[in-house]
Amino acid sequence: MTAATFPLMLSGCFVTLLLWGCTTVICLVDEKLSIQPTTATDATYGNTAMPMVHMPCGNKTHNCQDFCDICLMYNGAIMDCLSTLVEHLCLRNFKEAMASLNSSDWCIWGNVRSMYSNLSLCTEEISDCLLIPWPNPLVEQTFVDIHSTFFKDCPTEELSDPPPAIIFALVITPICLIPVMVSLVVLKTKNGDGSS
Repeated sequence: MTAATFPLMLSGCFVTLLLWGCTTVICLVDEKLSIQPTTATDATYGNTAMPMVHMPCGNKTHNCQDFCDICLMYNGAIMDCLSTLVEHLCLRNFKEAMASLNSSDWCIWGNVRSMYSNLSLCTEEISDCLLIPWPNPLVEQTFVDIHSTFFKDCPTEELSDPPPAIIFALVITPICLIPVMVSLVVLKTKNGDGSS
């Protein structure tokens, strides 16, 4: 090996190491973070297994590792995986539970409270396991969608009129107070004029 070929060889090793490093570790591509998969050998069968990528995973529940493993095999964006998990695990259960009720019972909070809470807890658990903040735009859109599907015809208590007896009392009270107030002013004026 001559002194002239050593820098070329070193440069070639550097490029090889750089390329090898970008296939096994996290690299920046077009200013976006991408994770390149590495292959692992399945010890049971000796075959090359699916591409595996290491990603951080929460551990708040016993299901977290399962959710993270599914997203590793999903091999897509983490939000796409969250969307798929929410659709298949949370929304499916919610829709089946709602289908077991008559549509007239959907507007009674006591009938849907547990289903609604289960949906909320399911989306929160999956998001926490995937280390995605909760609530997030996907979860918010999910709840907007279920409200527009299942609860759009439900009357809201905040916007409904009070009972007629309360409306009558609220209208008649000021009407009755006006003559009383006028009488008090007139009496006070007469008493005040006589003493000055």
